[in-house]
Amino acid sequence: MAIRKLRIDGDEILRKKSKKIEKVDDRLLTLLDDMVETMYENDGIGLAAVQVGVLKRAIVMDVGEGPVKILNPRIIEDEGEQIFTEGCLSVPSVNGDVIRPEKVKMEYMTIEGNTEIMEADGLKAVCLCHEIDHLDGVLFIDKIIKGTKTEDAGLESDA
Repeated sequence: MAIRKLRIDGDEILRKKSKKIEKVDDRLLTLLDDMVETMYENDGIGLAAVQVGVLKRAIVMDVGEGPVKILNPRIIEDEGEQIFTEGCLSVPSVNGDVIRPEKVKMEYMTIEGNTEIMEADGLKAVCLCHEIDHLDGVLFIDKIIKGTKTEDAGLESDA
């Protein structure tokens, strides 16, 4: 396993749509292991492949339940609404409130190639939505509620 370089806001790859994964091979499994290690090294709870420069529909996350590897995620149902203060490894030092669904139902492919359904609420739902947005070229800063953006670098907020 290896720590991969994080792509930071301003890198055009973060605004591109990731491609569907057609097959699980050793190269993909290595990428997923590297993503988990990179996420932990940077104190994150989720990471999309595009954040390490790979345009594949793959995410990893750990919201306190152990690492999960998710391929081709797709939200098929959502319910309710919650406001959560988010940050992002690709947008360091910026936080802001974002409206996300309270609950989601997601279809995805496992590393074994099976299609499964995952239901999530609270932080887990926020993390899934945030990472799936990455796969579509959307950053959380695009969704910050006006007036809630903060920057640790002491820069004036433009939200």
